[in-house]
Amino acid sequence: MAVGLTITSEGGQDYNGKITSFVVLSCIVAATGGLIFGYDLGISGGVTSMEPFLEKFFPEVYRKMKEDTHISNYCKFDSQLLTSFTSSLYIAGLIASLFASSVTRAFGRRASILVGGAAFLAGSALGGAALNIYMLIFGRVLLGVGIGFANQSVPLYLSEMAPPRHRGAFNIGYELCTAIGILGASLINYGTQKIKGGWGWRISLAMAAAPALILTLGALFLPETPNSIIQRSNDLQKAKQMLQRIRGTDDVEAEFDDLIKASSIAKTVNHPFKKIIQRKYRPQLVMAILIPFFLQVTGINVIGFYAPVLFRTIKLSESTSLLMSAVVTGGIGTLSTIISMILVDKLGRKVLFLVGGIQMLAAQVMIGSIMENQLGDQGGFSKGNAYLILVLICVYVAGFAVSWGPLGFLVPSEIFPLEIRSAGQSINVAVGFLFTFLIAQTFLAMLCHFKAGIFFFFGGWVVVMTTFVHFFLPETKNVPIEQMDEVWGEHWFWKKIVGEISEESKIQEAI
Repeated sequence: MAVGLTITSEGGQDYNGKITSFVVLSCIVAATGGLIFGYDLGISGGVTSMEPFLEKFFPEVYRKMKEDTHISNYCKFDSQLLTSFTSSLYIAGLIASLFASSVTRAFGRRASILVGGAAFLAGSALGGAALNIYMLIFGRVLLGVGIGFANQSVPLYLSEMAPPRHRGAFNIGYELCTAIGILGASLINYGTQKIKGGWGWRISLAMAAAPALILTLGALFLPETPNSIIQRSNDLQKAKQMLQRIRGTDDVEAEFDDLIKASSIAKTVNHPFKKIIQRKYRPQLVMAILIPFFLQVTGINVIGFYAPVLFRTIKLSESTSLLMSAVVTGGIGTLSTIISMILVDKLGRKVLFLVGGIQMLAAQVMIGSIMENQLGDQGGFSKGNAYLILVLICVYVAGFAVSWGPLGFLVPSEIFPLEIRSAGQSINVAVGFLFTFLIAQTFLAMLCHFKAGIFFFFGGWVVVMTTFVHFFLPETKNVPIEQMDEVWGEHWFWKKIVGEISEESKIQEAI
């Protein structure tokens, strides 16, 4: 099965090709890497609100929650040990993503995906069987290694396999799987917390093996991308045959020539991490650092990691908090991500960034205002105010899932030239993990000290990032991935830095 079309870049270069069942199936399998990321996001917040889990591993938090009636509503869950459980995954992911660059470059995208799935599988087994805090955190470290490799390799794989005019939709498949993983995890938490005997949390943690198994087994059958084949070997015939297969046509000369040109530059670069700091790669380096940073200060972690904790804070029961977490972070997120998939290659990346940013900011300001005026340190909410906040959280999650959620992975994965692509994506993922770690490690303390002001804190960052995108991010829709450097030379600001660089001068400088 194939859908015929001519893949045309906005710069005028025509690529022939079809959306083939082969490339769709390959991208679906690879995108399941998002399942492991989403499952962990959904599970960690839910499990850390389960009383049997807190009583066994974090008795101090359990005592404050049950016995200390004078402690602030915002400070009940403030525990460095509890945040270490959550954030240990992200420091492990940061280190793993840097190693993943070498694996992805030397052995291919598929190899990194396979390592990611296997590590996550081992971590899920250890977490489900944990007898003490050390086993629990070591299991989280292995999960972090798995997510580090997957986050580094899967978005690259999707961007390289996808037809240029549909690259956005294909790549957002990763975020869609992340949203599905969050939804599935939250629903599992809702079911397991009802199990008598207090061992339901073990099922929640161990069930992470299910998405990991899908990814690991699927990776064994994934084809390698033509870009990676050319980069790692001189077998041009094999690369061309793969390109013809994924495009569904024998006439792939234009795209194949661009791949060869990109590879000729990439093969002259022995130290991509040194190369990426050169002036001509300055725009990509800035985006590799700022986009993942901005993604973490959208405030989504307030909802994602600790949604059940927030719902407990606004006086909902444990059962209701887990169910609301499933509906809000999973259901709304999944539907909004599908909308983003449909619109991203039609309206473009910048439009979705701007619309989503405005929507998130409005929701954060209203939530913060209500909590500031109504909750207080020892007070409570009326049922009406509680459900109003839930509606506003739905608005926020929808805005995030249309914009920064999927685009925070899509844009970095499509902007790097081949010679620095693996290194650039590793920097992007590592920066993301670094700030995820910092937010996860400090959020509960920030909630305790900032109280409702935490929503205004993140809202301020949304203003900054939305302004930055408007002025400094060029539109990348429909641009072939190996011609992406042209958009920087045409941008009002970045052209002052990179200038006009010819193909010949690129090769000269690479040497």
